[in-house]
Amino acid sequence: MIQPISITQNTNIQLPSGNRNYTLFDQNRVNSIVAQKELALPYLKQVLATSQDEGQIVESLYIVDRMIDNNTKGIPAMYPLLARFNDTQSPNVQSFLAGIYRKTQVPDAFGPLVKMLVQNSMKKSDVVGLENPTYASPVTTHTLAFDPNEEIGGAILEYISNYSKGKPKIDYTA
Repeated sequence: MIQPISITQNTNIQLPSGNRNYTLFDQNRVNSIVAQKELALPYLKQVLATSQDEGQIVESLYIVDRMIDNNTKGIPAMYPLLARFNDTQSPNVQSFLAGIYRKTQVPDAFGPLVKMLVQNSMKKSDVVGLENPTYASPVTTHTLAFDPNEEIGGAILEYISNYSKGKPKIDYTA
């Protein structure tokens, strides 16, 4: 039986901090939403269209990424909602967004990926030698043990590789 999803449910998301360079999610909640496949898309669309909370956005992007892996149909058609975050300064959102774009290969996402990479590369950071950079987002300041440019660059390379073999077939239907 399909369980309704509470968009406003406090899910205790823990964004990367200190020595932890990954986000902690309520995996039971995530698995429950992912299992609903296409039926969960309206709820995710609502969150992605309206949320201003970085944790909630990151959780939603993580769920979308997991849904792609679960062969949920209709994810590429969500590009207009995902594009809302193309100008984000959050390395957490950038990383998940790049991962989704890498998997969906929606043609319109290539330019924003390149723009993200260029803008991130031009930012003044606290990097000295191999120390970790600090990224400021509108919500928080992040000191990370990873660089979102790795995921962004990987997505760009995946686009180049796939499109050099011909335009990939993308299923936009739900």
